[in-house]
Amino acid sequence: MAATKKIEEALAHIREAEKSLKTSLLKWKPDYDVAADEYNAAALCYKTSKQYSQCRDCLLKAVENYKLNRSFFSAGKCLEQAALISKELGDMESIFTLCQRAACMYREHGIPDTAALSLDKGAKIIEQQLPEKALTMYEHAVDIVMTEDRPRQAAEYQCRVARLNVKMQKYDAATDAIRREICYHQAGENNPAIGRLTVGLVLVQLARGDTVAAEKAFREWGSYCEHEEVRTLEMLIQAYDEEDGDMAVKALNSPFIKHMDVEYAKLARSLPVPKCSQDTRKPGVTDAYPPYTSSSGADVDALAKGVDNASLSQVRVASEYFYLVSCLIKREENIYNSNLKFYTSIAS
Repeated sequence: MAATKKIEEALAHIREAEKSLKTSLLKWKPDYDVAADEYNAAALCYKTSKQYSQCRDCLLKAVENYKLNRSFFSAGKCLEQAALISKELGDMESIFTLCQRAACMYREHGIPDTAALSLDKGAKIIEQQLPEKALTMYEHAVDIVMTEDRPRQAAEYQCRVARLNVKMQKYDAATDAIRREICYHQAGENNPAIGRLTVGLVLVQLARGDTVAAEKAFREWGSYCEHEEVRTLEMLIQAYDEEDGDMAVKALNSPFIKHMDVEYAKLARSLPVPKCSQDTRKPGVTDAYPPYTSSSGADVDALAKGVDNASLSQVRVASEYFYLVSCLIKREENIYNSNLKFYTSIAS
């Protein structure tokens, strides 16, 4: 019963709006302001009765009349309300369009902060269903606030751009977005945020499979990191450089990385870890060649009988030395004998 009464009230407001738009002999110009207010009132009645489609239609009619009356702020408010009604209708595409129009109205009125906030609200609504369009809205919000030279607010919106790119696994775009966010924080002198972003940038570079770029990012921005961040990043980069899976897992499971923003924490859990095995690990210098064994080992063992363990190594080294000297003497004797035979044959 109450819903029917509200619908009748809405129809009465619509009749008043249509009446105010008519002209006559004594009324030469339509009254756009009154018409817009009546359509707005009708939309409120339809919203109360949960007639969302009619509510949105009335709001859009109110927008047109506010624009004709050059009341851009009121037009922007109606467009925002229409976007919220579209959410109730499940029309996500309309939310993108209506929020973009609302931002234009607010900028026309001279309030860019409200325009960026409108885009931010709309992007949060459609982020799950339409991430690409939400990304466009966040980037538009960044551009709007940067025209007013507000790097701190731009960094807030740019942070959402970077996170959404990471969530969509667009790591190249995420790298550029994080670097832009770092630049905004530098302009706003927010150094602690730069340290946290450095960790995120290293994780994204590792997700791209570029350990060189990850190390370069750490060297470039690591001076802004705190002690715990530096220690974690050094361990992580060293683990990937040496292909040490155990060290990589230990670094990625550090409390600092686990308590990062949700998208970066998920990225850390999904990073491919180097295999930890003897075959894949880089060979060391000590195991590069097999140990040298002398052909006179039996003689050394015979000489070593009765010698204590402390002097055993000295005896072995000495025997090896005398063996090499004897080889050289024997080689010289062979050369001498061959030369002697050669000259004897010539003399004869």
